Amino acid sequence: MNRGVRALVVLLVALLTAGIASFVVYRQIQNIPVREVEIAGDPVVVAAKALPVGALLAPPDVRIAKWPRSAPVTGAFAKADDVVGRGLLAAVVENEPITTAKLASKEAGAGLAPTIPLGMRAVSVKVNEVVGVAGFVVPGAHVDVLATVGIRDDSITRTVISNLQVLAVGTRIDQQESKEGKAVPTTVVTLLATPEDAERVALASTDAKLLLALRNPLDVAPTLTAGVRMASLIGPPSPPPVERTVKGRKMVVAAAPPPAPPAAYTVETIRGAKRSTEEVKK
Repeated sequence: MNRGVRALVVLLVALLTAGIASFVVYRQIQNIPVREVEIAGDPVVVAAKALPVGALLAPPDVRIAKWPRSAPVTGAFAKADDVVGRGLLAAVVENEPITTAKLASKEAGAGLAPTIPLGMRAVSVKVNEVVGVAGFVVPGAHVDVLATVGIRDDSITRTVISNLQVLAVGTRIDQQESKEGKAVPTTVVTLLATPEDAERVALASTDAKLLLALRNPLDVAPTLTAGVRMASLIGPPSPPPVERTVKGRKMVVAAAPPPAPPAAYTVETIRGAKRSTEEVKK
């Protein structure tokens, strides 16, 4: 047997031995029983399904789940009876723990009223497709309220209240459409406002035409404008026509336009490598 054949035989024996050893180890690992390690946990009340804001919790809406003791949930409940019959202040998803921060008191009930913070008011505004920004004013959005008022022979439009949160659109108070970017057609929009701003909205809705301007919720700066008048929007009125007699015939011709402002003279000054131009009026 020459050297090449001997090397080939040694290689084949080595590969066969390695394969048999790997198969034996694999079988041994497969036969090891699975050991389950139980993690210490406490009972926590979680949502049995996704629930919208304002929902009144019933027994089928919640269940008890085991939550790891090493990561406790602040404000969680251990008994379902402690949450049943209370309204949700925020929407929850399936298997999300129910906490005190997301529940109204038992006396508050359900619906929109418990979601209104202390010191704030909910005021409703009648809208159409234009006022409601084509249906994209949805719960959770932020808007400015623009009012158009007629003053004598002129009209003025101005932002009277800025950065109001939309609580409800019609009878819908959940933000599902807001997250999905869908339009929600409605005739009534409910806004969250201070008592003073609620009075402004009530007055504007009575004696003015309202328009809602949708804004970025991250833009919290107040809208400070002087408003715009119809006269400044369309410019000064044209001069009235003038009646003239030409060759015995009376004709009404348009008045000559006002003269253009006089042209200004400019003086160019060169100082070293700098060149500047100054305007000199006549």
